[in-house]
Amino acid sequence: MITDLSQLDPNGTYTYADYLKWRFEQSVELIKGKIYNMSPAPRSAHQRIGMRLLHDLLNHFEERTCEVFVAPFDVRLPNPDYEPGFNNKVHTVVQPDICVICDPAKIDELGCVGPPDWVIEIASPSTQKKDFNEKFDLYESAGVREYWIVVPKSAEIYAYALRDGRYEETDVYEKGSRATSILFPDLSFEMDVIFNF
Repeated sequence: MITDLSQLDPNGTYTYADYLKWRFEQSVELIKGKIYNMSPAPRSAHQRIGMRLLHDLLNHFEERTCEVFVAPFDVRLPNPDYEPGFNNKVHTVVQPDICVICDPAKIDELGCVGPPDWVIEIASPSTQKKDFNEKFDLYESAGVREYWIVVPKSAEIYAYALRDGRYEETDVYEKGSRATSILFPDLSFEMDVIFNF
């Protein structure tokens, strides 16, 4: 039994079937079979921003088909040859800070199988590079239709929408503006409220 992260080969390739057997405290993600450590517990700014976004999202999607989930919540992005129940054919499992899923068939007792419609990552100093690079590429290729990267340090939100299989930057929202979803244009966030700390 794997009870400590140090028991794993950092250069190894793993599947979701492996991931389910691990019994250590540290939170990790798998991206294309490679282990990525999650950052330490989120800072207070991260928590405040996340809670304010979540408040508006929950209000908006109440009594609608789409559901909102927050980390820790496993999102499995299967290989093209994936068959339900074959966890050894899933090499990517991530825990987005916030995700919106509109297809109830994607949700099971373990989390989500397939791309959420919208992912919001709140960047920390230790995850910002991953959010703008590995996760950007991952969500784009998996078909996540809208991706936001929230940067607490600069009080900005970078918004991307999937068009013809590629992410197009739709806006960079700053204080004094409203951040509006492309998928849900009747949902927007007052930036001065989100970053008021």
